[in-house]
Amino acid sequence: MTDHREEDLEERRRRLASELAVRDGKARDEGRAESNAEQTRKGYGMAMKISSEFISAIIVGALLGYLFDHFVGTGPWGMIVMLLIGFCAGVLNVMRVVGYVASPHPADRRMDLDDKGDGR
Repeated sequence: MTDHREEDLEERRRRLASELAVRDGKARDEGRAESNAEQTRKGYGMAMKISSEFISAIIVGALLGYLFDHFVGTGPWGMIVMLLIGFCAGVLNVMRVVGYVASPHPADRRMDLDDKGDGR
Protein backbone atom coordinates (compact mmCIF):
# COMPACT_ATOMS: atom_id res chain seq x y z
CA MET A 1 0.00 0.00 0.00
CA THR A 2 2.86 2.42 0.67
CA ASP A 3 4.31 1.66 -2.76
CA HIS A 4 1.02 2.61 -4.37
CA ARG A 5 0.91 5.88 -2.43
CA GLU A 6 4.50 6.73 -3.36
CA GLU A 7 3.85 5.99 -7.03
CA ASP A 8 0.71 8.12 -6.90
CA LEU A 9 2.67 10.90 -5.22
CA GLU A 10 5.43 10.68 -7.85
CA GLU A 11 2.82 10.83 -10.61
CA ARG A 12 1.29 13.97 -9.07
CA ARG A 13 4.73 15.56 -8.73
CA ARG A 14 5.45 14.89 -12.42
CA ARG A 15 2.09 16.36 -13.46
CA LEU A 16 2.63 19.38 -11.26
CA ALA A 17 6.13 19.92 -12.66
CA SER A 18 4.86 19.71 -16.24
CA GLU A 19 1.96 22.09 -15.50
CA LEU A 20 4.32 24.54 -13.84
CA ALA A 21 6.67 24.36 -16.83
CA VAL A 22 3.78 25.12 -19.18
CA ARG A 23 2.61 27.97 -16.96
CA ASP A 24 6.14 29.44 -16.72
CA GLY A 25 6.49 29.21 -20.50
CA LYS A 26 3.23 31.10 -20.96
CA ALA A 27 4.32 33.77 -18.47
CA ARG A 28 7.63 34.24 -20.32
CA ASP A 29 5.81 34.46 -23.64
CA GLU A 30 3.42 37.07 -22.22
CA GLY A 31 6.40 39.04 -20.87
CA ARG A 32 8.08 38.97 -24.27
CA ALA A 33 4.86 40.01 -25.99
CA GLU A 34 4.46 42.93 -23.57
CA SER A 35 8.03 44.11 -24.13
CA ASN A 36 7.54 43.85 -27.90
CA ALA A 37 4.32 45.85 -27.63
CA GLU A 38 6.11 48.49 -25.57
CA GLN A 39 8.88 48.76 -28.16
CA THR A 40 6.25 49.07 -30.88
CA ARG A 41 4.52 51.89 -28.99
CA LYS A 42 7.82 53.70 -28.52
CA GLY A 43 8.62 53.32 -32.20
CA TYR A 44 5.19 54.58 -33.21
CA GLY A 45 5.56 57.58 -30.93
CA MET A 46 8.98 58.39 -32.38
CA ALA A 47 7.64 58.06 -35.93
CA MET A 48 4.78 60.44 -35.15
CA LYS A 49 7.18 62.96 -33.60
CA ILE A 50 9.57 62.85 -36.55
CA SER A 51 6.85 63.10 -39.18
CA SER A 52 5.03 65.93 -37.41
CA GLU A 53 8.24 67.96 -37.03
CA PHE A 54 9.12 67.45 -40.69
CA ILE A 55 5.66 68.33 -42.02
CA SER A 56 5.22 71.31 -39.70
CA ALA A 57 8.55 72.83 -40.82
CA ILE A 58 7.48 72.56 -44.47
CA ILE A 59 4.04 74.05 -43.76
CA VAL A 60 5.50 76.95 -41.78
CA GLY A 61 7.98 77.66 -44.57
CA ALA A 62 5.25 77.61 -47.22
CA LEU A 63 2.98 79.83 -45.11
CA LEU A 64 5.72 82.38 -44.48
CA GLY A 65 6.57 82.39 -48.20
CA TYR A 66 2.93 82.90 -49.12
CA LEU A 67 2.59 85.79 -46.67
CA PHE A 68 5.84 87.31 -47.95
CA ASP A 69 4.56 87.09 -51.54
CA HIS A 70 1.19 88.50 -50.57
CA PHE A 71 2.56 91.59 -48.84
CA VAL A 72 5.60 92.26 -51.03
CA GLY A 73 4.15 91.12 -54.33
CA THR A 74 7.08 89.03 -55.50
CA GLY A 75 4.98 86.34 -57.13
CA PRO A 76 5.69 82.71 -56.38
CA TRP A 77 9.40 83.24 -55.68
CA GLY A 78 9.09 83.99 -51.99
CA MET A 79 6.94 80.92 -51.49
CA ILE A 80 9.32 78.71 -53.44
CA VAL A 81 12.37 79.92 -51.52
CA MET A 82 10.69 79.68 -48.12
CA LEU A 83 9.28 76.25 -48.99
CA LEU A 84 12.80 75.04 -49.72
CA ILE A 85 14.08 76.63 -46.49
CA GLY A 86 11.22 74.92 -44.61
CA PHE A 87 12.15 71.61 -46.21
CA CYS A 88 15.79 72.06 -45.14
CA ALA A 89 14.69 72.97 -41.61
CA GLY A 90 12.49 69.87 -41.50
CA VAL A 91 15.36 67.64 -42.59
CA LEU A 92 17.59 69.24 -39.95
CA ASN A 93 14.93 68.66 -37.26
CA VAL A 94 14.62 65.02 -38.26
CA MET A 95 18.38 64.58 -38.17
CA ARG A 96 18.50 66.14 -34.70
CA VAL A 97 15.77 63.85 -33.39
CA VAL A 98 17.40 60.76 -34.85
CA GLY A 99 20.79 61.80 -33.49
CA TYR A 100 22.84 62.37 -36.62
CA VAL A 101 23.23 66.07 -35.81
CA ALA A 102 23.68 67.25 -32.25
CA SER A 103 21.56 70.15 -31.12
CA PRO A 104 23.57 73.20 -30.12
CA HIS A 105 24.54 73.53 -26.48
CA PRO A 106 22.82 76.48 -24.72
CA ALA A 107 26.20 78.04 -23.94
CA ASP A 108 27.07 78.00 -27.64
CA ARG A 109 23.86 79.75 -28.68
CA ARG A 110 24.68 83.02 -26.97
CA MET A 111 27.75 85.14 -27.33
CA ASP A 112 30.12 84.58 -24.49
CA LEU A 113 30.80 88.05 -23.18
CA ASP A 114 33.52 86.88 -20.80
CA ASP A 115 35.89 86.32 -23.72
CA LYS A 116 35.37 89.88 -24.95
CA GLY A 117 36.51 91.46 -21.72
CA ASP A 118 33.11 92.63 -20.51
CA GLY A 119 33.97 91.50 -16.99
CA ARG A 120 30.70 89.71 -16.21
